Amino acid sequence: MKTAHDLILSGGLRGKRVLVRSDLNVPLDAEGTITDDGRVRASVPTIRALTEAGARVVVCAHLGRPKGVPEAKYSLAPVARRLQELLGTPVAFATDTVGESARSTVAGLADGQVALLENLRFNAGETSKDDVVRRGFADELATLADVFVSDGFGVVHRKQASVYDVAQRMPHAVGGLVQTEVEVLKRLTESVERPYAVLLGGAKVSDKLGVIANLLKTADRLLIGGGMVFTFLAAQGHEVGKSLLEADQIDVVKGYLAQAQELGVEIILPTDIVAATAFSADAEHSVVDANRIPADRIGLDIGPESAKAFAAKLADARTVFWNGPMGAFEMAPYAAGTKVVAQALVEATSKGALTVIGGGDSAAAVRQLGFKDSQFGHISTGGGASLEYLEGKALPGLTVLES
Repeated sequence: MKTAHDLILSGGLRGKRVLVRSDLNVPLDAEGTITDDGRVRASVPTIRALTEAGARVVVCAHLGRPKGVPEAKYSLAPVARRLQELLGTPVAFATDTVGESARSTVAGLADGQVALLENLRFNAGETSKDDVVRRGFADELATLADVFVSDGFGVVHRKQASVYDVAQRMPHAVGGLVQTEVEVLKRLTESVERPYAVLLGGAKVSDKLGVIANLLKTADRLLIGGGMVFTFLAAQGHEVGKSLLEADQIDVVKGYLAQAQELGVEIILPTDIVAATAFSADAEHSVVDANRIPADRIGLDIGPESAKAFAAKLADARTVFWNGPMGAFEMAPYAAGTKVVAQALVEATSKGALTVIGGGDSAAAVRQLGFKDSQFGHISTGGGASLEYLEGKALPGLTVLES
């Protein structure tokens, strides 16, 4: 797989138009302000390296889930401003994807300059299931550049125009961000230093069925928190009150518990839960035994004893993968469990362990709770892509770069 670094070393980028597929899908508040710019910051090194090599860089990305037509709340304009601040150089912003504004903006670039196209998903061709429609959009994107660099790890598991099809239409390479992500994930699958602990949280078991099945073959310990824990507790026959429960997955979870026992994989579940009368920061809440959640209460965090136990199970780990918060961390009364395990990862990192946070809500949680990216071994920019890689799936946006 050719890399952006290879392109730079070849010395042939000056004056070339390079289309960079970045992942700039950042959270915005109601006023359109970026609340976590981690993905924008992660995109900067590759863009900067290309501009320093004299390339005319055309960045493309998506934001949110617009339905193939422009929606003001999903505009990348705020991202263009933040990217400009981080690069310390002007970023020209095209107000469409492949139309007149895109063409004139790209045509106006000089060597070493940067442009950002408007949200790719404002064009229905980006995510179309119709190969003809999707390839048509890829054809138009390809006319804007001479070379393609794939640097948006958060989308490499999608067979989309700017991820998959455009790479088939022009010389292509993998960007530094994607290259690093793959190297880290290989260390979680091919050359694991043990003990290997996997910490899974988030809302639903069904979102992580494949990854749990695959990790049972490689991990030494699985620590389960978040909303998904209640399906595990129910599978053990416990009452979970009004907590999130996927009743249709109980038999599947029972199978995982049995398989883990056969394989000698330790599954650690909470012994206490912070349970509230409603999904609200102001609701009455208390710590209850995990096997005795009152019928009128909803579990919103792992309890303090469980957090201590989880931290202890992470203390001697040499490899840790974490995906999904331990509770509703956005609300202060239910953030303690996530904060304790994050601190445990920081301490493991300081002792030389490889600690990987699998993007998405986990990355947002540690930043919101005051931790710095540098305190962990690696914070992925792609939650879904990371999980699919760990499931053993082929990711279209990577396989296309191998040709």
